[in-house]
Amino acid sequence: MVRAVDLANSPAEAGLSDAAVRHMVMAAAAMAAKALTDTEQSAEGRLGTLMDAHGRVQAARGPAAPLSFGRFRALLRGDLARLLPAAVPAEEMDGVRLIDPDGDFDEDFFDLEIEQRVLMRALVKTTHGGRPASTRTLEAEMDQDRVFTALRKRMDQDAYVHGRSSLIRMPAGSDAQLRRLNLPSSVAEFYRPVCFDATWDRWWFACPVCRWPMKVTVHGGRAGTRTGSVRCFHRPHATWGAAYSFKLPDAGRPPVLRPRSRPAAPSGAQAVLFPDLTGQVPEPVPVEGHKALTRGVWRWTTVPGLVEIALFDALRERGLSVALWPELDAYDLLVTAGQSAGRTEFRIDVKDYTSALLLAKKIQADGGDRGGAEWLVVPDYRESSLVLVGSVAGEFGLKAATASGIGELICKKAGVAWQ
Repeated sequence: MVRAVDLANSPAEAGLSDAAVRHMVMAAAAMAAKALTDTEQSAEGRLGTLMDAHGRVQAARGPAAPLSFGRFRALLRGDLARLLPAAVPAEEMDGVRLIDPDGDFDEDFFDLEIEQRVLMRALVKTTHGGRPASTRTLEAEMDQDRVFTALRKRMDQDAYVHGRSSLIRMPAGSDAQLRRLNLPSSVAEFYRPVCFDATWDRWWFACPVCRWPMKVTVHGGRAGTRTGSVRCFHRPHATWGAAYSFKLPDAGRPPVLRPRSRPAAPSGAQAVLFPDLTGQVPEPVPVEGHKALTRGVWRWTTVPGLVEIALFDALRERGLSVALWPELDAYDLLVTAGQSAGRTEFRIDVKDYTSALLLAKKIQADGGDRGGAEWLVVPDYRESSLVLVGSVAGEFGLKAATASGIGELICKKAGVAWQ
């Protein structure tokens, strides 16, 4: 069957929104870039994937914007926005590169692709008078939605907090450790064997920040020398120091990691939540007998959850009343500061988006926060997004802050020191 998009001259004629075109192009280009940088895959397999991806990009562009296979391959190493048809604005794809200067696939794509899907689903919910073509990209239910549904199934607040906290504090572990979490089988099923990208021979390494398996890469050097690198899949964690190098060990032996340079710890309010990785060098862990959360659950439950838990712990240590995910996750934190008549409640929702623009659009599509939060909080490492996100949030009566910023504000209201 020939799809409507194949017969139309442009994405607009095919009924595709700009957001849908950007998502189609990014997903196909990522598939191609992954194949282009995968030296373990056969040449025939890589070529087949590249040709499939080229066809998908061409379908998104339409016959009015032809793109040769050679040009497609060349553009994969540059700004992804150049793959879009001229009539579609680049927006969140502007400046995005799928292949880094070392020739490796950039894992930040995973965040952007999911953020695009989340936005499109929100837009679909507010669309009337027909089913937009982009909805077919949303038909596969995402793991994080399924796991939240499973956690809520018992309608028990304590069980929900225990389950979600467990996914945050232990995103990977031995079979025995995971059994002791006593999670429902519908939640425990999201722990799977450690993925191939995070293993060296029979070993994997846990990120010292999030405890999830880190990416393992081997690099070729001059004179045929090869070295290895290990870093967290989440760029901010790698930037904080969850990045290591190693010499290729003898057969059957695990690598010994050497820390790469780490940034200086921040001063002021941000010092409270900043993880101190001094002296923390991950030890090799056997793949056998261990499991890790699927990537979607880790990225959208564990990673933002680290900020939620850190803020919860810091405020509790300072004597404040704090509740996690009240009303089965209407929002993320309910904090009470002050006494009696001077008491103030802070209803907080934490958002960790790689693209500030996509987060801003998601807020607009949702019409603010549907769960009743009054504060939209971003991690300290997303501080640069605060101007845009805060401006859009303000249109819907929401206030915005960084995690450290809201912690400091709450403590000031309560009359206690944040730092």
